[in-house]
Amino acid sequence: MNNINHQFNKGLLLSSIGSFWWGFLGVIYFKYLEFIGYVELVIHRCLWTALSLIITTFFFSKWQIFFSIISNKKKLVYLFFSGFLIFLNWSVWIYAVATDRIIDASFGYFIMPILSVFLGYIFFKEKLNQKRVFSISLVMISILILLIYSIKSLPWVGIVVGFSWGFYNLIRKKINVDTDIGLLIESLFILPFALFAFYLVFKNGFNDFSFSKPSLSLVILLAGPMTVIPLFLYVRGVELSGLGPAGMIFYITPTLQFLLGYFYYNEDFSIPKFVSFIFIWIAVIIYLKDLYETN
Repeated sequence: MNNINHQFNKGLLLSSIGSFWWGFLGVIYFKYLEFIGYVELVIHRCLWTALSLIITTFFFSKWQIFFSIISNKKKLVYLFFSGFLIFLNWSVWIYAVATDRIIDASFGYFIMPILSVFLGYIFFKEKLNQKRVFSISLVMISILILLIYSIKSLPWVGIVVGFSWGFYNLIRKKINVDTDIGLLIESLFILPFALFAFYLVFKNGFNDFSFSKPSLSLVILLAGPMTVIPLFLYVRGVELSGLGPAGMIFYITPTLQFLLGYFYYNEDFSIPKFVSFIFIWIAVIIYLKDLYETN
């Protein structure tokens, strides 16, 4: 029992660190590079993520695990779809950051944890008691407020970001492969498309990545580690603590994005969004308190 609690708590800690990284460091980094254009930024994120994972696989001598996974056709198919979902999530999120829609993207990440709680209940029979159901209801009310407020302009950025990330976590939880090797296989599915897109960008002279700009190119290279590290931490946290608990911890990410978007990047933060924010954090406090009491 102590070992189970230790693993659960470790999962919550890893999910928390990954969520903080996405909500704060990730926003600052990708916002800084918005001047190169979101298309090239997505391309570099895909390229250097793949390279980073290849290096770590060599460093930790995990090629045997890699070949074991790719020999399993069922897992390979799942990883193809999870790779598509993570690419979709990266692309839309970077588009949101580059076009001053950080708060819209955070709306999607507010949706995702609740989606994860439902998916965890449906597919993995994760428990829902009265307190957790109440916290979920509060979040649903907050989402309804946001939807009513945005009725004339459907927040598609948030919807795509939230659902792509929620179903990505579901697939990764379902197949249960090594976190980093799974990420490597997903990135290798994306890599050919990223290389072709980079060729087109380079051919047409739109690239900012160049040996004549070593400082900028080095910063762009960091797109790999900036993606791999928090993703590894969060996915590993999901594996250890479950979709529901890790999903609620993930509220750290959209909250920080909201705060950065409003206070630092001067995006709109209306009264309805503020009310939704309050409802969500009340729900998070109730849910986390219940997790602490039951574990």
